[in-house]
Amino acid sequence: MELHNLQPATGSTKSKKRIGRGQGSGFGGTSTRGHKGAKSRSGYSRKIGFQGGQMPLQRLVPKFGFKNVNRVDYKAINLGVLQKLADDKGLEAIDVDTLIAAGFISKNDKVKILGNGELSKKLNVKAHAFSKSAKEAIEKLEGTTEIL
Repeated sequence: MELHNLQPATGSTKSKKRIGRGQGSGFGGTSTRGHKGAKSRSGYSRKIGFQGGQMPLQRLVPKFGFKNVNRVDYKAINLGVLQKLADDKGLEAIDVDTLIAAGFISKNDKVKILGNGELSKKLNVKAHAFSKSAKEAIEKLEGTTEIL
């Protein structure tokens, strides 16, 4: 057997259906598109969500809810996390860069300090927002809170 003798196995290939090539082909006339209607015409493409003229679901179901465009999403960090971070790294001051380096937040996150957990060390904390209980707990130990 040589390269010029190679052939696909019998029955493994089929010739393409050639439509619109006259009545003798069996696919002439309407060219397999049937008679009349949008699908028989050139340039037809069905719109997404089209249900044959029935009112589409996305128009049938009412819109509801409200998205506030001015909403600010904060990443919540508890006092217990700050205490553990300060103990592990021996820190006196914690700011956004410290939290990014520790892997708690990413650089685009805004941080809110929440009052869950115990604080036993004086800390100077800089963040975007503080809860009332967190601010009280930090200032009770003579630490400072600064809003960025």
